[in-house]
Amino acid sequence: MTTDDLVREGTVNPSLDDALELAAALQANLNAVVLGTPGAVVAATTAVLAAGHLLIEDVPGVGKTMLAKAVAVSIGSRLARIQGHPDLLPSDITGVSVYSASSETWEFRPGPVFAHVVLFDELNRTPPRSQAALLEAMEERQVTVDGESWPLPEPHLVLATQNPIDQSGTFPLVESQMDRFLLATRLGYPDEATETRLALSHGAQPSLALLSPVCTPSGLAAAQAAVAEVPVSPSVASYAVAIVRASRADPLIRLGASPRAAIGLLAAARAHAVIRGRDFVLPDDVKAVSVGVLAHRLVTDAAPVGAFEAGIVAVEAILERVPSPRP
Repeated sequence: MTTDDLVREGTVNPSLDDALELAAALQANLNAVVLGTPGAVVAATTAVLAAGHLLIEDVPGVGKTMLAKAVAVSIGSRLARIQGHPDLLPSDITGVSVYSASSETWEFRPGPVFAHVVLFDELNRTPPRSQAALLEAMEERQVTVDGESWPLPEPHLVLATQNPIDQSGTFPLVESQMDRFLLATRLGYPDEATETRLALSHGAQPSLALLSPVCTPSGLAAAQAAVAEVPVSPSVASYAVAIVRASRADPLIRLGASPRAAIGLLAAARAHAVIRGRDFVLPDDVKAVSVGVLAHRLVTDAAPVGAFEAGIVAVEAILERVPSPRP
């Protein structure tokens, strides 16, 4: 069945053209600010289009916060920032109920998580009790305080940064926390020419100030809905599931990827196809996003959860073993 057949049958969302344009515009915006790291830009664009959360792990000073700010500006949204530190309380994230003497009632005052784009800077400098405050928000798009649930705005994106887990003063993220991030990426150091350019231009802040939104939050929500309807053939879906299941059968992996990871793998593959200008998913799209979707979720004999290098090696080995379907 061709793409034209799918359109005639009504299985392709006509608003996908808007998503294709948005993908190109968003990448252009991010590339103007985050220089020399095209892989991180693609990962961020994929997460935004797939309505998933993004974890950025790297050493301080390479542009993690700048990337998150550029995403917020690009979708025309205010960025709510949470700075991780050992004394951060769950109520500092979700909000708190306060007694009003005038009305003689308890009033809920929302925390910074009630924003379209939330930057949680240095998430792993936050104690586990406060990290857990994000679990419900990231998965169910709601927050429960004092027995009452409050919906979060749509779209809702959490862009979290963390320092490498071997640095002092960090609290490793638990498996359930890592599993809620659709993608994880690193920026790395720029090449010499790019670093010289950044030094001469006082960093990326001037470029960030010149950015203009490429959509509105409601426009992004519509694009995300269109991306979610991109067709995936049964053979490509089986390929994605086979990769996930192979991580559970690997003797060197103590904790493999969850069914949530399989769902996320196809969601990211759909977004990657749109970024590449297509309205259908190829096995190459699944391959392209597999490391970003799976590596941070795995616990290997060599390293704990969140140790990217060991996870990357494990996923790349799985991709070598699992046969790709023919186009």
